[in-house]
Amino acid sequence: MRTVATLIYDDMRAFDYAVIAEVWGMDRTDGGVPAFELRRCSADGRPVRMHPGALVEATHGLDGLAGADLVVAPGREDPFAPVPSEVAEALRAARATGKTIASLCAGAFVLAAAGILDGRRAVTHWRLTERLALDHPDTVVVPDVLFMEDDGVWTAAGTVGGVDLCLELVRRAHGAAVANTIARRMVTAAHRDGGQAQFVERPVPQAVGAQSVITTTLEWALGHLDRPLTVTDLARHARTAPRTFARNFAALTGTTPAQWLIRQRVTEAQRLLETTDLSVEQVATRCGFGTATMLRRHFSRVVGTAPSRYRRTFAHT
Repeated sequence: MRTVATLIYDDMRAFDYAVIAEVWGMDRTDGGVPAFELRRCSADGRPVRMHPGALVEATHGLDGLAGADLVVAPGREDPFAPVPSEVAEALRAARATGKTIASLCAGAFVLAAAGILDGRRAVTHWRLTERLALDHPDTVVVPDVLFMEDDGVWTAAGTVGGVDLCLELVRRAHGAAVANTIARRMVTAAHRDGGQAQFVERPVPQAVGAQSVITTTLEWALGHLDRPLTVTDLARHARTAPRTFARNFAALTGTTPAQWLIRQRVTEAQRLLETTDLSVEQVATRCGFGTATMLRRHFSRVVGTAPSRYRRTFAHT
């Protein structure tokens, strides 16, 4: 996935476009990241005005979607505005050739208007889920995830959820090491656990002090993943009761300590499978899974493939 085409149209949100440009439009070959081509495709190849108020020059017309490996639709300030017929037609043509299609935040409405989401599961910003389901009843709206994929069509919840989606697409195509490098350059997490329910407007239940203690404990845990860590171990490091720790942890991260540990161990396993010649058994030990059987079980559930198959695909990175 080296050539990425982003649709650009009047009223598109500047942040959405910036996420796409930051992931695929920056030269990071000095860090081992592949060279990407980012095409900015507009109707008739004309410049477009983003919201708020910046002008973006196109590099291609809508024919630039042809030959791209991935097509991305950013959200618009008015998600419910009509989608130009030529944009919808270009999206349908791209999908008909089997291209991967993605949208960020309210960009799901652009895909839905083109019929791309008919019969598929999709997500958008939590404030827009009911409207997406109402306006496009053939779309199966999933309200509580950060991003998702259905048969090569990806959608993301919210603008920063778009960061999660873009990094996941990079990881799928080029491996965890490349995605992690881009994430570090962006000073963001390569993967966030939990769903978007943690971001719905509500009073924040945890105190600043609890956040600081949990953050320190997570940093400690990342350095000791080879140990058989438990929630009790984490709570002991945080000098708090296990139940209190688990409650504060869930309020801060949107997931449980046990699930967070599994995800971090799988991420470390991905790194080791890509960058070392350690056996699967040795990787399991290094990551704290203990046995190859436990590694395979959790790795397959989280990543969707077996460790050995993952290594054959991504070890070259």
